[in-house]
Amino acid sequence: MSTQSQTPRVGLVTALLTGATFLAGLDLFIVNVAFDDIGRDFAADGTPPTLGQLSWILNGYAVVFAALLIPMGRLTDRYGRRTGFVAGVVVFAAASLACGFADDVWTLVAFRVLQAVGAAAMTPASLGLLLGALPPEKRAAGARLWALASAVAAALGPAAGGVLVQVSWHWAFWINVPIGAALALASLRFVPDVRHNEGAPHPDLAGAALIAGGIGALILGLVQGNDWGWTSPGVLGSFAAAVLLVSGFVAVSARHTAPVIDPALLRIRPVRWANLAALAFNTAFGSSLLLGILWMQNAWDYSALRTGLAVAAGPVMVPVASLLAARLLPRVRPGRLIAAGSIAFGVAALWQSMVISTDPSYLTTFLPGWLLGGVGVGLAMPNLVAAATSALPPEQASTGSGLSSMARQVGLALGVSILVGLLGSGPLTLDDVRSGWVFIAIASGIAALVAVAIEGVRAPARAIVPEPVA
Repeated sequence: MSTQSQTPRVGLVTALLTGATFLAGLDLFIVNVAFDDIGRDFAADGTPPTLGQLSWILNGYAVVFAALLIPMGRLTDRYGRRTGFVAGVVVFAAASLACGFADDVWTLVAFRVLQAVGAAAMTPASLGLLLGALPPEKRAAGARLWALASAVAAALGPAAGGVLVQVSWHWAFWINVPIGAALALASLRFVPDVRHNEGAPHPDLAGAALIAGGIGALILGLVQGNDWGWTSPGVLGSFAAAVLLVSGFVAVSARHTAPVIDPALLRIRPVRWANLAALAFNTAFGSSLLLGILWMQNAWDYSALRTGLAVAAGPVMVPVASLLAARLLPRVRPGRLIAAGSIAFGVAALWQSMVISTDPSYLTTFLPGWLLGGVGVGLAMPNLVAAATSALPPEQASTGSGLSSMARQVGLALGVSILVGLLGSGPLTLDDVRSGWVFIAIASGIAALVAVAIEGVRAPARAIVPEPVA
């Protein structure tokens, strides 16, 4: 095949596979601005669900997504990435359709869990397929482009949700159906399959269940601490269950031939430290996004549409910061850029804690910090994924990318649950919100410190985001 005919095919494959991760990232955050509308619609006897109950619409998805990413990555490595990718897209789209018909919080949470199963199949397979379709010299750039799509989608989710909620909150889910159908059909036609380890043992599904239960129990205790009481049997029992389940996960993993988290992957220095940094950074990122939205809607009385548009200013800075850094700082190591982005995000959070007020002064208080936070995301997120995946052996590309995505999702779930615990079950107060921003700054500082350890990489990939992947 000629170069002229190969280029458009590679470009189309790249668009399809980054489009899938964009869709998964968009859906993770698109419901943030719909919380008020969903709560009013699900009010029983005039009493809407609590913030803790609504938070499970996010956390139920994130916990299951995180726990299944690596097993799904192993399954697609073994049985075929394109099959796993297309199946995941189909399940994701079907569950999205069902979410729109839910008539109470827990039914919606159940369908969100099913969505997460589909997303967990298509996400690691999409990166594995992309890396398999690109020549070696293009893989680092491809990983950054994939990561940038996910980061922009996560940040743009509230803006898209704000527009869709003007019609109905149901469309925040139904929008996935036609997009998912188009992605599945086009992928069957244009995306080449990649398969490794066909004779490998089955992945550790019991371990996946244990780690999902452990993370879920931890988050349950954090979310319900204010409602049940931090010393109540329910909260203490949740924390005890988390310890037992995670301990069981460690024990099962030590004996399984294909554990959920392969120790060999964690011995790769950039994989280990980049995933720890991703956990901390996404703890800050997830709580920041939810906190800003809750404050604008509850204290400033912004509509869903106005909130979504107000939040959209930050994501504009993500590709701008990434592309400028790629041009101006091409030799800077990824760890340093991740640390710089984390510091910028932390400074933005401290700014919010100092200047935020009940007066809706968006331009002078919220916007400056939000723009700086967008710069931080643009520097940190693409390089986190590139550092965690560029050193992976080809036969574990999907598994390793699943580990990277798992770290991000666990961070997001922890950020939301800790924030809900800090805010309490009553009306938002200025002191609680300031405490939330300080927590975000601390998590960002931890991410910056961990990122420094990535410097042990001997031959780091060129930093920052996408060069053209044609």
